[in-house]
This record gives sequence, structure tokens and C-alpha cells, in this order.
Amino acid sequence: MNEEELLYVLALQRAKGIGDIGAKKLIAHCGSAKKVFFEKKNSLKKIHGIGISALKHLYDKQNIIEAEKELFYLQNNNIKAMYFEEDSYPQKLKHCIDAPILLFSKGNIKLANNPIISIVGTRKITSYGNSFCEKLLAEIKDYNPVIISGFAYGVDICAHKNAIKHQLQTIGVLAHGFNQIYPKSHNKYVEEMLENGGFITDFWHTDEPQREHFLKRNRIIAGISEATIIIESAAKGGSLVTADIANSYSRDVFAVPGRVTDTYSKGCNNLIKRNEAAILTSAEDLIKMLNWSLSSNSTAETQKVVQKQLFIELQDEEQQVYDYLLAHGKELLDIISLNCKFPIHKTTTLLFQLEMKGVVRPLPGKLFEAI
Repeated sequence: MNEEELLYVLALQRAKGIGDIGAKKLIAHCGSAKKVFFEKKNSLKKIHGIGISALKHLYDKQNIIEAEKELFYLQNNNIKAMYFEEDSYPQKLKHCIDAPILLFSKGNIKLANNPIISIVGTRKITSYGNSFCEKLLAEIKDYNPVIISGFAYGVDICAHKNAIKHQLQTIGVLAHGFNQIYPKSHNKYVEEMLENGGFITDFWHTDEPQREHFLKRNRIIAGISEATIIIESAAKGGSLVTADIANSYSRDVFAVPGRVTDTYSKGCNNLIKRNEAAILTSAEDLIKMLNWSLSSNSTAETQKVVQKQLFIELQDEEQQVYDYLLAHGKELLDIISLNCKFPIHKTTTLLFQLEMKGVVRPLPGKLFEAI
């Protein structure tokens, strides 16, 4: 994207009342961000979801003035701008309807050809959560995942530090612009983060770390990765919002269980109880659920799975459900029930039987798939 187009994308991002969804609609209608600002208002009014009040703010000259300032800042601080229609933009995030039209990045970020997972949780991590996070990253390091988190206290910084320890790329998603670091005490980790990955944000350098910004940035943490892991959480918390967003994006969600009496296990236990997250007790759970494999053992694993399935005998109704999942991949319980013409309670029983036979596995969000 050339400098002129970036200027207009920034102006569109700054325009009050437009938002990322509205901006994408305007760009799709007009062909580019620049053309949006030269299109007749009557033409833009025809676009579904674009209100008159938003269009009023769109033509505010201050948008271009502020965009010029932000462009100058980006160019003079070695910050890259990733546009949602370009290859540099994170691929999984592209498919999220409310993903930012622009992401700003700094560091040594390389997302292509690597599995990406997000790890989040309470800011008041316990020794249990800390130990689990350390062990998890130590055991998945050979799969070379990119570790995403929010660079906050607790679980976030624990995930970043252990990723660096095991030479894994790690990226902090900031809830503010690049003119500062929050919390300030984490300034000591910035250089290592930049060397081993870096930071991304959709906020301008003038944006402060306000409460609503932390909630907004959670959509990036959830959308950029193939799975979100909640290490520890109280009954309420920002990490549960991230889990909810990840489920809405049809991403895998995992939660680490804990004692029912532990304050910072309540959120995770509730996610598991409501079937909004798969239980995560070891690295093996994650590796199997996400179908990760190492080149050295992929052939052996494939042979093992095929051999196991060759000797499984299924009843007629079990076979019907299994064949359906083989043909359709991941599917919701309700849809399986509808298309296989079994009541929900019977479908649930059949799926459980198939799971016990090792040929079907449950996924977060009431999804199932054949193994």
C-alpha cells in the first residue's frame, strides 16, 4: 500500500462512528480508502449499516489532519502498518468481521508457516498457574508455536517470558499506542520481546491504556490464533471475554481445571462445565486436539491412527454418525442430530460411545469430529 492510500486508511480509521466493519463496507463499495472520501454522500447512504450521522463525521477535515500526524509518527518510529487486504496481515484475523482495518507492528514478527496460540488468564497468577504455564511451553517448544498474549501482569507475562526462554516467537497485543508501555514495570522485557517477536496494536500512538481498550484488543488475541488457552481466571475477568470472542470466531478454546475452592480456577472450571472450553491437563491434550505433528513422527502417528480404526467395530447407528462426521468434518451437535435424524439425547449417547471407541472427539462449542 502506498503512502497516499495509507493516509486515507488512517483517516477512515479515525473517523468517528464508522468502525472497522463500516470501514470495510465503505472500502468494498468504493474500491479504496481514498475513493471513499471522494464518493458522493448519497451513494454511501445506500450502503447497509452506514448511518447518516457516521457520514457526517466522515467528511470532517480533522480526520486527514490527524491521519497526517499519525503517518509521520509511524514513519519516524520504525512501525509497520498491516492493511487487512494485504498478505502481511495475519491470515486468521482476516476472517474476523470486526478485525481492525489496520494493525501496527514493531519487532521481528513472522507469522507464516507457524502454529499460533494465545495464552491468557488472571493478572494474579498463582504458583499452580505459573507452574502449568512453564511446563506447557517447555513441552510444546518443539512444535515451534507463536505465543500470543496481552503483555499484562500474571499469566500474560508468564507466557511471554517462558516463550522467550524456549526461543519461541512471542507477540504482545497492546491496548494502547506505541508511545508508551503498560504496565511500566514491563519495560525491562521490551528488548527481548522485540528480538523474539514483538508487539502489535490497532491503537494510535496518542491512545492511552483505558479499560475499554483492553476489552477491545481481546478480539485480536482471540482472532489471530487457532486456539486460546485460559490458564487461570476468577469467575469474572477479561480472559473470559477473550474466550467468548474466540468461541464466536469458531476457534478452539482450552481451559486449565483447578480445585473448585480456588478463586482463580472458577472461571476455567465454569468454561469447561458449560462446554465452552476443552479441558487442558497437559501439552498432550493441546497437541492432539490441534492435530500438531512433527515431521519425524508424523508417519508413525498416521499409521497408529489408521491401525486403531481398522479394528473398531461400530453398530449401524454409530456407523451412520461416524460416516456423517467423516464426510462433513467438524460439526455441531444439533446439526449432527438433524442430519442423522436422531433425537438430541440419542445423538449425544452415540457420540459418547464413538468417543469411548476412540474414533470421535469432542471440541469446544459443542462441536465433534471424526479422528
